[in-house]
Amino acid sequence: MKILLLGANGRTGKHVIDEALRQGHDLVCLVRRPEAIHVQHPKLTIYKGSPEKLGDLEKAIQGCEVVISVLNISRKSDFPWAPLRTPETMLSDLMTNLIKLSETHVIKRVIACSAWGVSETKRFLPSWFVWLINHSNVGFAYRDHERQEEILMKSSLPWTIVRPTGLTNSKRNQKVIESYNNLPKPNFTISRRSVAKYLVDAINNEALIRKAPVISAAPIL
Repeated sequence: MKILLLGANGRTGKHVIDEALRQGHDLVCLVRRPEAIHVQHPKLTIYKGSPEKLGDLEKAIQGCEVVISVLNISRKSDFPWAPLRTPETMLSDLMTNLIKLSETHVIKRVIACSAWGVSETKRFLPSWFVWLINHSNVGFAYRDHERQEEILMKSSLPWTIVRPTGLTNSKRNQKVIESYNNLPKPNFTISRRSVAKYLVDAINNEALIRKAPVISAAPIL
């Protein structure tokens, strides 16, 4: 498959690059800062641009059959009230443009990384985290993930929405738990590396088409 990866410079995106190339896919990355990608590979192509801009997205999507997005609304620091670094509607703007482009480009799969706590899963979060979403700048990301999901779900595209729990930098091999409607009850964390593998594996998993699982790491026994 030829994949367009959005969010390649992020902490999860870097793992998606490694996993997609390891599995033998052709990979195109659309990033604002190409110099931040230090991987060189014959199957890797890098374009400079902003994913929410229609012209940049159309240039990068040529010939791609799959789109994987690990974009997120980012802040200038991890402090919950830090100012935003990205536009607050970047995710939903991207998805709107992607659906426009799907009218003239053959897109076989769209796989979007969202978050546990978006839409109906919010009611399963700990109360302190719900408060943080409602009262800090953390909430901008959750609200735009929700808008992005709604746009994608209403489209005719073969989508998969993946909602990971809290992301860690663990390098352990993890078994992934898939949860729907909080069953089985997800654990609180999963590694970025495990999320990346799940996203790339989802390309050929037809059982995940039009599904939105919450994923977390199984406990180590």
